[in-house]
Amino acid sequence: MWDSVWRNADIATMQPGGEAFGAIRDGAIALKDGRIAWIGLARDLPAGNIGPETAVHDLGGGWITPGLIDCHTHLVYGGSRAHEFELRLNGASYEEIARAGGGIVSTVAATRQADEEELLRQSERRLRALLAEGVTTIEIKSGYGLDPGNELKCLRVARRLGERYPVRVRTTLLAAHAVPPEFKGNADGYIDLVCREIIPEAASSGLADAVDAFCETIGFDAAQTRRVFDTAKKHGLPVKLHAEQLSNMNGAALAAEYGALSADHLEHLDEAGAKAMAQAGTVAVLLPGAFYVLRETKLPPVDLLRRHGVRMAVSTDCNPGTSPVSSLLLILNMACTLFRLTPEEALAGVTRHAAAALGLGESHGILAPGRAADFVVWDIDRPAALAYQIGLNPCRQVVFGGRPLRH
Repeated sequence: MWDSVWRNADIATMQPGGEAFGAIRDGAIALKDGRIAWIGLARDLPAGNIGPETAVHDLGGGWITPGLIDCHTHLVYGGSRAHEFELRLNGASYEEIARAGGGIVSTVAATRQADEEELLRQSERRLRALLAEGVTTIEIKSGYGLDPGNELKCLRVARRLGERYPVRVRTTLLAAHAVPPEFKGNADGYIDLVCREIIPEAASSGLADAVDAFCETIGFDAAQTRRVFDTAKKHGLPVKLHAEQLSNMNGAALAAEYGALSADHLEHLDEAGAKAMAQAGTVAVLLPGAFYVLRETKLPPVDLLRRHGVRMAVSTDCNPGTSPVSSLLLILNMACTLFRLTPEEALAGVTRHAAAALGLGESHGILAPGRAADFVVWDIDRPAALAYQIGLNPCRQVVFGGRPLRH
C-alpha cells in the first residue's frame, strides 16, 4: 500500500518535452518510502494501492512543483558587510574599502573569529528564509575560512544545518576562493596548502561533496586551478568552477575538460567555452543576484548557451559581499527580467538543471516514479507566477522525502 496520495492539483513535473512545465492537469502523486510511486491524471489513479493506512490529501487546487534547489550558495559565513554597502553608495571604491580592511578580508576575519555555534546561529537565519520558499536541496560552499581548520569548520556547520533542518545539503570545498592575508603575494604557496592539506582532509573526513575554485584575474589562474582540480580528482571529488565572471580566462573550457558538474557566473563566456561545456555536459549556473548587486552591464550569453544546448541552472549565490540574497523566488524573477530567461527556463533552472549541477540529476529535480518525493504545493494559477510575483510567497505546503512539513 502507498504511504500517501496527493490529489486535486495541477502538477508541473518539469519533465522535458511535451507540455510546458511538463504539466499534468488535475493530477495526483502517490508516495512510498520517501519516493514517488505513481504520478499521473487523478482519474487514472489505481485504487488498489490505497489502503486504510494511506494518507489521502485533497489539495483543493493550486500547483505542485518539484522541491526547489539552490545549487550555488556561500551560506555559511560570519559577520555582515552592510556598512560596505553604505560606503559604496556614498562613492567609496572597492579598492578603497579593501585597503581599509573590508571586502572578503573582513568576512574571513569574522568567520575565523566565530566558533561553530555562532556560525550555525548566523547561517540558520538565511537557511530558514530559503526553506520558507520551498527549497528542499541546497549547496553550501566554504571559502571564508581560507586555512585548514576554518575551512573544515565551515563545512561541519553546513553538515549540521542538514542534520537540524529538513533540507538536503550538498557541501562544496571552496578553499581556492581567495588568497588569505597571511599568504598575500604568494598565491602559489597558498595553493600548495590547499592541495597538500585542505582537500585531503575535507575528502578523508567526508565533509566535502565537491571542490570549487575561483578562476579569475583577482582569484587564481588556470595553472593554479588545474592543481586544485587534479588534487580533487585524486581524492575522488567532482569539481565545479567560478568562471568568466569578470573576464574571459577560458575557465569554462577548463572546467569542461575536467568533466565539471558546473561552471558558474559566465558573463564573459565565449563560444569555445560554451561548446566545451555542451560536449562535457557541464551545467551553466547563472547568478543574477551578483549581476544585480554589482550593477554589471555584461549579460551572460544566454542565447549562446541555448544554441549549444547547455543546461542553465539558476541560483541565489547567497554571500555577504556580492549577492546578499536569501530568496530563490526573487532570483527567478531576476533571471527572467535581467537575463531574459522564460519562466519555464527559470523554473527548470531551480529544479532539474540545478539538480544536475549538484550531481543529483538522476534522483531530484523532476517529479517522476522512482524519484525523491520532494515537492511543493503553491497557491498559484500557473507556474509562471513563481517568477512573476515579487515579495509574495505563495508556498502552501512542502513535502520532503515523502514527509509533509508544517508550513
